[in-house]
Amino acid sequence: MNRSVVILCVLLALSGRGWAQQFPGGVPSGFGGRQAMPSSTTGVNNGGIDDSTKVIYGPKSTRFVLEDDILNNRRKLYTLDTTMDESHRYTYVQRSQNLYQDLGTLGTPIRSVFIQTPPQLGTQSGYYVFNPYAFQTLGVKYFDTKSPFTDMYLALGGNNQNILRFDMAQNVTQRWNVGFNLQRFTSQKQFGTSGNNDPFKLLAQNWGFLFHTNYRSKNDKYTLLAHFNNMNHSLDEQGGVLPGLTATNEPIIYNYTGDSRLRSGSSSTQGPHGWEIRNDWHAYHQYVLDKGFQLYHRFDYQTQKNFYQDDTLRLNRYILSPILPDGRDTLTFYPSLTSDSSRIFQRSRFRLLENQFGIKGVAQYKGASFNYRAYLRIRNYRQSTYYNTSRTLFNQYETPRTETFVGGWAGYYFPDSLSRLTAEAEFGANTKGNVTYRIQGQFESKWLTAGYSTITTNPTLLQERFQSIVFSWQNNFSLPSYNHAYGKFNVRYRQLRIQPSLDYYLLKDYIYFNEKAVPAQEKAAIHILQPGLGYHLQFGKFLIAGQAYYTVKEGPDVIRMPPFFINTRLQYELLYAKVLYIQTGIDLHYKSPYYADAYMPVAQQFYLQNRTQVEGYVLADVYANLRVNRTRLFIKLTHANQGILQGAGYFVAPDFLQMRRGFAFGVDWYLFD
Repeated sequence: MNRSVVILCVLLALSGRGWAQQFPGGVPSGFGGRQAMPSSTTGVNNGGIDDSTKVIYGPKSTRFVLEDDILNNRRKLYTLDTTMDESHRYTYVQRSQNLYQDLGTLGTPIRSVFIQTPPQLGTQSGYYVFNPYAFQTLGVKYFDTKSPFTDMYLALGGNNQNILRFDMAQNVTQRWNVGFNLQRFTSQKQFGTSGNNDPFKLLAQNWGFLFHTNYRSKNDKYTLLAHFNNMNHSLDEQGGVLPGLTATNEPIIYNYTGDSRLRSGSSSTQGPHGWEIRNDWHAYHQYVLDKGFQLYHRFDYQTQKNFYQDDTLRLNRYILSPILPDGRDTLTFYPSLTSDSSRIFQRSRFRLLENQFGIKGVAQYKGASFNYRAYLRIRNYRQSTYYNTSRTLFNQYETPRTETFVGGWAGYYFPDSLSRLTAEAEFGANTKGNVTYRIQGQFESKWLTAGYSTITTNPTLLQERFQSIVFSWQNNFSLPSYNHAYGKFNVRYRQLRIQPSLDYYLLKDYIYFNEKAVPAQEKAAIHILQPGLGYHLQFGKFLIAGQAYYTVKEGPDVIRMPPFFINTRLQYELLYAKVLYIQTGIDLHYKSPYYADAYMPVAQQFYLQNRTQVEGYVLADVYANLRVNRTRLFIKLTHANQGILQGAGYFVAPDFLQMRRGFAFGVDWYLFD
C-alpha cells in the first residue's frame, strides 16, 4: 500500500470518536520491552534496497536512545521489539502486569495496587490519578533512523474500549532526527446510560501528542534531546453502579445495567465530569569538554490544569438505592456542604519551571569504569485554585514557592560488564526550614539485584490545602518519610527461570485520605513486608510464566493492599504455513479480597473505606497473538469466565465492576520506508 495513502487513512480515523491510544505511561509502548544493540550508529543511507535487491531497512536499522542513559554516560542503543509476547495486553492495567488498578474501564482514575515511594524530591501538585495516561519524560524514545519509520497501532477493545496510536520518526540529516507520537482513546459507559443513542454515552476520552527531536554534533561533543508533551483527558464521573432488583424483587449486587450513583437528572444534560490538561516543554543538552568532564543542563516548563464540575450537586448529594426500604443508601456521596449551592466548580492550575545544572564524567581503568554526576536543581512553582462559593460567585487562592536542591550520583561498572554499583544523594530545604533528602544505592549483577532507598519529602500541595463548596482543609503536616530495602535473585536452570524477591518498607508520618475523604497523618510507624516470586518455564512449545506476591503489614491500618496477588500465563506456540507465527493461551489473575480505597472525584483522590470488599475472583482472558513478517495482531476474549463457577461478576474498586465479557482485536504495523 502506498505510504501516503496509509497515513491519510490513519489521520482520517483519528477524527472518529471511537478510537484511542496505546498507553505510554510507565510501560513500553507498542508490544514489548526494549532490546540492547551496538553502541554506535551510522548515518542516513540513501537507498532501501542494495545491489542484490535485498531489503535492508527494518527494526535493526531504526534505533533509539533514552535520556537516562545519555545522562549517566551509558552508551546504550535500542532496537524496536518485534516479538509477540504480551501483544494481547492492550490496556494500561494489563500492560502493568495488573500492578495498577483503575475503576474497571479504560481511562478511569488509576492507582498502584501496592505502596510506592515518591520518585523525587520536590513538592508535587497532588493530582495524579491520570498520570499514567500521559507520555512519560524518561520514556520518550529519541530515534536515529536510516529511513522514515512509522508505527501504527489499533486496538478495538471489548465493550467499546478503543485505542489508536500513530508514531513517526525521520532523520532530517545524518545527526538530526524529528518525530511525533499521536494517541487517542475512548471508552463508553457500561452502566447509567440509555444506550447507543445517549448523547453522553462516552465515559473517558483522551488525546495525547508528543513531538520529539534529537541532535548531535559532528564530533559528538554536543547532544540535544527535546520534546513537547500534551495530554487532554476528560471523564464523566459516575460514582459507581447502584445495586438493583430482579422481577421477583431479589437484589442484584453486580448490576451491569444499573443506574449510576452520580447522575445529571436529565438525559439531555451532561452529568458530573472532570478533566485534566497538561503541557510539558522539556530539553536536555550536554557538552563534552573531556571524557572525564562534561557539562549538562536539564530544563522543564510544565503546566497542569485539573477541573471538576457538577451542576446538580443537591441531586447527587444523596445516593438513591432501590433495594433499601427508605430508598436511600446509608451514606451520602458528598459530605455536608459548606454553603448553600446547587453547583460545584473546581479548577486547579499548577505551573512549574525547573532547571538542573550539572557536571559529569566517566573514567576507565583496567576494564572497569566509573561515572559521576554533581548537580544543582532549582524549582519555581505556583499552584492556584479557583472554586465557587455559590452558583455564580467564586474565590481563589494560590501557593507560590521556590525550592533548591543539590545532589550527586556515582556509578562503578565492574570489569565483567555484567555488574554495577550505583549511589545517589540529594538534599534540599523547604520553606519552613526543614531538610528534605533522598539517599539510595543499588547493586546489580547477573544473579542479584539489591538496594536501599530513604526519602523524606514534602506533603503535596493538595494535602496541605484545599477549598471547595464540599471540602475545606488547611494542614501543617510533618514531613513523611519512606524507607525501602529490596533484593531479587535471578536463578536459571535449563528451561526454568525463577526470581525470588523480598521488599521491606518502613513508613513514618504517612499521609493518606481517611474515611471522610480528607487528608490525615499517621504518626505511628508502618511496616510492610512483601516476598515475591517470578517464574518462567518453557518446555518445547509450551510456556507457563507469571509472578506472585504475599504482603503483610504491621501498624495502623491506613494502607490497604491485597495479601495475595498472582499472575499466571499458560501459552502454546506454533507455526502455520511457514509464515504465520501463533501464540495462544490464557491469562489468569487473582487478588485476595480486601477493602480497596474508594474514589472521590471532587479532589480526584482515592480514600479509605470499610463498607465494600473488592476482588477475590480469578479473572481469565483467552487470547491468540499472531505475527506475519513485521505485522503483529491479537484476538482476545476478555473476562472469558464470567458467570462460570464464580458468579456474575466482581468489584475491582468500591462500587465499580470488572468489565464484562468482551471480544477484542488489535494490530501493530511497522513501516520502514
